[in-house]
Amino acid sequence: MSFPPKNSVGLVQPQKFSFEQPLTLECGRTLPRFDLMVETYGTLNADRSNAILICHALSGHHHAAGYHSEDDSKAGWWDNFIGPNKAIDTNHFFVVALNNIGGCHGSTGPTSPNPENDNRPYGPDFPLVTVRDWVHTQKLLAERLNIDCWHAVVGGSLGGMQAQQWAVDYPTALKNCVVIASAPKLSAQNIAFNEVARQSILSDPEFYNGRYLENDSYPRRGLILARMVGHITYLSEEAMVQKFGRDLKSGKFMYGFDVEFQVESYLRYQGEQFSRNFDANTYLIMTKALDYFDPARNFDGDLTKALAQTQCRFLVISFTTDWRFAPSRSQEIVNALISHHKPVSYMEIDAEQGHDSFLFEIPLYVDAVKNFLTSSLYQSKQKGV
Repeated sequence: MSFPPKNSVGLVQPQKFSFEQPLTLECGRTLPRFDLMVETYGTLNADRSNAILICHALSGHHHAAGYHSEDDSKAGWWDNFIGPNKAIDTNHFFVVALNNIGGCHGSTGPTSPNPENDNRPYGPDFPLVTVRDWVHTQKLLAERLNIDCWHAVVGGSLGGMQAQQWAVDYPTALKNCVVIASAPKLSAQNIAFNEVARQSILSDPEFYNGRYLENDSYPRRGLILARMVGHITYLSEEAMVQKFGRDLKSGKFMYGFDVEFQVESYLRYQGEQFSRNFDANTYLIMTKALDYFDPARNFDGDLTKALAQTQCRFLVISFTTDWRFAPSRSQEIVNALISHHKPVSYMEIDAEQGHDSFLFEIPLYVDAVKNFLTSSLYQSKQKGV
């Protein structure tokens, strides 16, 4: 296969943006400084009006599209969506993707040196962060890039929560908001799933109260279990039946507790891969950010009040088989927007992949996002905005 593949952004180079000013977080603690790891795709136009911010989900990061070298076997996590002629078309847009603080892919997080503790890794001393904190740092990044107003802020799952928070906290700083497979806040069931995942990490003997790096270790088993729980909830029953059914790995029962079914093999493989590439303290922080998210918290718990001040256009997308963030949760957002006569389009996409559907190149879904983004760009040009 020739490199780069057709419609790819090709080779990309991550950039580290350093912010030397203190950052006060919602929890009351302050980071003395912080870094954000960022990738960009496409070209920023002369009036800086074509920029799109990509907000990542729980295990995502800044590498959303393209390749870091010609030897890369795997492109960025949303490569099928970002690139020339794709849903987020880099022929038209300047796309910015970042790794949020608290992450483990270059931005300041638990594995970073703590300047207040002899530059040892922060570990469990890294403060809990919230979606509002992330959006605040993203706004600082926009200012560093001299982007006064995003053409769009786009995100799926936890990324969709960040997009919502942008519309609430900085209503004049984005023209369009794309919320995919998300919710206005987590249900008790979702918080419960996150707690099971956290306890699998916290109870691992190799966790060492979060100081595993200082003990030359890491909670491998806990991370594997946490990821297995996550994968079960991200997939639909239909997807699991089609992908695995009740197929046996060896074709017969082994009458033991090692891997027998293909689905067991898949879950263990995914857990093992995840445990090698993701930091345990980061996982704890990210799931807590999910639990805490509620843009209505500062508006008497009323989502309609929270969204009343928004000024952008919205596209809200859900998927029929997503039981982790069911279509009814997206409809809560849509109904709150409609109650204030806000411009919102909603699509419920028939898809079999469950919550993970937002990562797949489903034609109707791709067309919806592409048409929404490009039509609004065309309208802005027509108006001379």
